[in-house]
Order: sequence, then structure tokens, then C-alpha cells
Amino acid sequence: MLIINIGVSKSNIYMIDFHPVKQADPASMYTVMIPSWNNLGYLKKCVESIEKNSVVPHEIVIHINEGSDGTLEWVKESGISYAHSKENVGICFALNGLRNLIHTPYMVYMNDDMYVLPEWDKHLMDAINNRQDDLFFYSSTMIEPADTGNPCVIAPLDFGTELDQFDEKGLIEASEKQEKENWSGATWPPNIVSTRMWDLVGGYSVELSPGMYSDPDFSKKLWQFGVRDFQGIGKSRVYHFMSKSTLRIKKNNGRSQFLNKWKMSSSTFMKGYLKWGEKVQNLEDVKTKKIEKMLLKDSVKLFLRK
Repeated sequence: MLIINIGVSKSNIYMIDFHPVKQADPASMYTVMIPSWNNLGYLKKCVESIEKNSVVPHEIVIHINEGSDGTLEWVKESGISYAHSKENVGICFALNGLRNLIHTPYMVYMNDDMYVLPEWDKHLMDAINNRQDDLFFYSSTMIEPADTGNPCVIAPLDFGTELDQFDEKGLIEASEKQEKENWSGATWPPNIVSTRMWDLVGGYSVELSPGMYSDPDFSKKLWQFGVRDFQGIGKSRVYHFMSKSTLRIKKNNGRSQFLNKWKMSSSTFMKGYLKWGEKVQNLEDVKTKKIEKMLLKDSVKLFLRK
């Protein structure tokens, strides 16, 4: 067991201990990282779906925040490599910590309230193999029970928000009837990047802990490095129960942090540069009139905050 001191809170020193349970299979292509915070039922369903519906050799690693609901005992019994913190350390520290347990060429970040559909990973790996380099950031396409106005999501398709309501068979049948092309503007999980690219940009930015706006920030870091392929893969499907742990945390002001850090809003980056929700297209760092107008508004916001 390895214990790492990762920072100081007002009352405690955060500690993460790492438990690599088994050697990674040399044939494994990717590792799924799942941060979980006392959400055992959904975590079980998520892991079950990965094991049942994946076709590409893979590994799973889990970060357990607290684990006071039985998560810690269940993961130990399952033989899954894991990291554990006695308090909730947030998404950024959790994911960066899990990097220590990864030996595969690709990394997948997935939330614990997700259920992957059959061959979800095959479609991601097909896209990667077609590209033939690692200058990409790909996401699966989420199916959600409620329509939030997100153009990248298939919604509303309600097959349950609670586990005892979940209609697994109905979901799979309905998904097969849904058409969804690849889309532009991927930033959120489930997503896949190469381990090399993760290391080059330094993983998730811990100044955004516990994690609001850490997803677009990670995409922006990839953009700074030169990545221009931010696709959502239409055939790679996951069901999102929308059981959000974020309702239980004190959120950071990620919107302001993103603006101060990058001198543009997350909206400007996602809609102007990544073409969020639009058809897949060549993304270039070109300041069109639309982008220039958005950047001007952002500069005014920054000036007014001084």
C-alpha cells in the first residue's frame, strides 16, 4: 500500500492510499477511471455494465471518496485496483491519483452513475484506430432521461433514474433505433485520451477542485498543445442516470476561474472553438467575427472584475 499526502484542508491533511490489486493484462488497451463518493448501488451497476458490454480488453480502477456506505468493502472484495481517501477530495485529485494505477496506452474517465451499452468501447477504439495518432479527445454519447437542452445528448429517453426503475432491456432496444452522428465539442465523460497526452498536459487542474469546469479546462489544455479533434462518437452509447454527487458538495466558482485563467469564457471556448454540438468539422484557431465578438464580451467581463 502506498500513501501520498496531496494537500492541506482547513481541518485535515488529505491522504490518498493506493491499492494496486493485480498486474495489468498486457493485452489491455484502456483503463476506466471511476471516482465514486458513497454511491455504491450505481457504482456496482456501472462496473457490471463495463464487464458485460465491453469487447476490448481493459482494466478498471476506482477512487473511493470516504466509502462509508460499504463501497470500500465491496471494491476490496471485487479485486479491483483502487485508491481511497477518508474525505471527498474531488474529481481532480481523484483522477490524477488514479493515474498512478494505470499501465495501459489509453485512459477513460467515467462517472459512477453511468451504464455503458454493448460495444461502447469498440466504437471508441475504431475512431482511435482510424486516426492513427493520439491528437484527439473522444467522448461517448450519453442517453439521458431528461432533456436539458444539450445538443450532444440523446434525450429524453427515460429508462429510470433510480436503480429499481431501470429498464435495461428497453434501453438497449431503444438505443438501437436512435440515430446519432458524431458530434463536435467533446469535453465531458465518458471520455478517452492517450495516457501520453494526459501526462503531457498534466492531467486535471487541481486549482479547480472539487471539479466544476475541470472538464472544459482539460480540453483547453489539450487545445493549447495542438489537439483539434474533439469528437463525440455517436455509436458509443452510455446511459446517464443523472444521480449527481455534485448536489452534495460545496462547488468552486469554475466559471470565473476558467475565465481568469484562459482570458475567455468556457462558453466561448466550447461554442466558438470546439463548435459544441455541431457536425464534426475541422477545428482551427481562427478568430472569426463571431469568436471576436465573444472574446470582446469576455474582455469586458474581465475588466469589470478588476
